[in-house]
Amino acid sequence: MDDKAKGKAKEAYGALTGDEAKKEEGRAQQRKADAQEQAAQQAKTSQAKEEARQAERQRDRQKGKDKGLLGGVTDSLSGRDRGPGT
Repeated sequence: MDDKAKGKAKEAYGALTGDEAKKEEGRAQQRKADAQEQAAQQAKTSQAKEEARQAERQRDRQKGKDKGLLGGVTDSLSGRDRGPGT
């Protein structure tokens, strides 16, 4: 049973028995569980953003390699590519 469910159970028990302290304890446990869930989601979002940045850098590096040393410049007289291997 997760903390949020335990907190709801405590809050419900407190409501049924009239125990305000138990109700508040249940609410606090639910808030704690919500905060933990939010922190975990933020960590996942940050990780996904970093992975996207790394993929973009890799893509940009590959584009540079694909263009070759001259950056995709062509011979304007013959129309041939003057990159590596030509």
